[in-house]
Amino acid sequence: MTHAAPEAWTLPWRGLGLSSNLSVADVPQPYRMLDESPGLFDYVEYSAPLSLEASKAHASLFPEMWRRRHEVPVLFHPVHLNLWGPALEPAQALMDLEAHARAVESPWVGNDVGWWHVEGQPFPGYLYFTPPFNEAGLEECVTHALHVQRHLSRPLALENPAVLARRGHWHVLDFMAKLHARTGLPLLLDLGHLFSHQLSAGLPLESGLDGFPLDQVIELHIAGGVVTHRGARSFYVDDHTQPVREELFTLLASLIPRCPSLRAVTFEGDGHPPEVALASLRRLRKLVPAGARPPLTLRVPEAVDVPPLTEGSQPWALFDAGYAAAPASSVEDEAGTVADQDFRLAVVAEVLDREWPLTRLLLAGTRESLAAFTGSKEFRKTFAAGGRSPGQAFASWAMRRLREQKEEGASAVLTLEMLLPSLFMRRVPAPGPGQVGLAEDVRLGSLPVDLSELVYAARAVRRHLTARAWASGALELSGLETLLQVSRRPEPGPWTFIARRRSGGTELTSASGGLVGFLGKLAAQAVTEAEVDPLLVAEARERGLIRRG
Repeated sequence: MTHAAPEAWTLPWRGLGLSSNLSVADVPQPYRMLDESPGLFDYVEYSAPLSLEASKAHASLFPEMWRRRHEVPVLFHPVHLNLWGPALEPAQALMDLEAHARAVESPWVGNDVGWWHVEGQPFPGYLYFTPPFNEAGLEECVTHALHVQRHLSRPLALENPAVLARRGHWHVLDFMAKLHARTGLPLLLDLGHLFSHQLSAGLPLESGLDGFPLDQVIELHIAGGVVTHRGARSFYVDDHTQPVREELFTLLASLIPRCPSLRAVTFEGDGHPPEVALASLRRLRKLVPAGARPPLTLRVPEAVDVPPLTEGSQPWALFDAGYAAAPASSVEDEAGTVADQDFRLAVVAEVLDREWPLTRLLLAGTRESLAAFTGSKEFRKTFAAGGRSPGQAFASWAMRRLREQKEEGASAVLTLEMLLPSLFMRRVPAPGPGQVGLAEDVRLGSLPVDLSELVYAARAVRRHLTARAWASGALELSGLETLLQVSRRPEPGPWTFIARRRSGGTELTSASGGLVGFLGKLAAQAVTEAEVDPLLVAEARERGLIRRG
């Protein structure tokens, strides 16, 4: 549905904010920081799905945010919101966005101008695709932005996207200025994203700011990232877990007085330990002093027709090049595209290693073999109607590859990793007073073939190659051939192994027969310590495999 536009938007002063994904497990935890350091910042900007109900279901900090939202105001920074790409957001998704923003009283919503998802399936690691900075890209971003704004009762703030590959002949700030002029929507200036463009283009950090409509910027973002150099080119990878670059602190200090409509400065400190986030926030607090300021009135842009999408900017061609389904030379800026591919492939590897660490090393351990997966029909189907997750796509791809290659050892590894999720569906008995039981995150499994040497080899080879890379500057992936050798000589089973949940993945280990037998008993029922060899109890406790009642 569309909303009757008011004559003006009234935007309150928000001040200094901290970003959050609203997970209890993430650091820094914003509400704990505020309780320990009152006045450290003024609001929380959180990222979450468009649907309020989905956010309530999956964000473990949502109840606290909801309870404290009048004490600690929020800005909603949605995910899965396409502002470029081959298809417009469905009306229902935008109705959900409006209901969500209205419920939490977010005075505006901001999002990076990019292609984030295909029919709800996000690109791995939320690595969106940046539009080309040319007329075709502008036309399609205008269509997306107007379409989204038509469903909102509050302003959509357009955020400049991160850049690795240079596509189009315009400067990113010229592109954003043109997008603002065509839509009338306010701007959100992300300083790290701007730095990424300037480095990739070989320009000074403040290039393009003269003449840019800084009076239309209502929010600034500052976050961490990593700068790397390749030949004559330099690249900034936006990574919120990294330290903030000194150049960005300097740029922020110079921009704050030049943005008369500024309402908020957000520190995107995702992943920073509390003591590190505290130091950054104290520094930012000096630039954005606490205290109320008068509200800002913005004229609502006149309603205009939403032009149709044409796909003249060829988003799927950039997808194919970004995931190495097409050569980097098939699109503009070959060197930048290779850098983009490297980042995307690294994220895909990280995602796959949560479910398939051994199979991934054996079948997609090198850049070439990983690109064979991302360039496959199975990966592409992830982004089709009713698509599967990247992990499910990898399993299908791996099964096809193993049918073609007939590697029995690798097939056993795939079978092992397909078995693991079902192990954790089994409940383990809780110990009573005076008893010991299996730890909640530990299970036993069994295979007809012994893969203990391969499990060990995967850890040993990773450690060896990583250590050498720090000295040589190169990760010598040819060393992974050792794993193929080991996978071809498994011992006959049965093999009982220990599976333990670790950091979003599963760690596999072997154990002596006596310890395995003890843990097997605990999988069936808890026992008193007096019933068991104290040395087994001590070993199991030392390894974190058991719990006391």
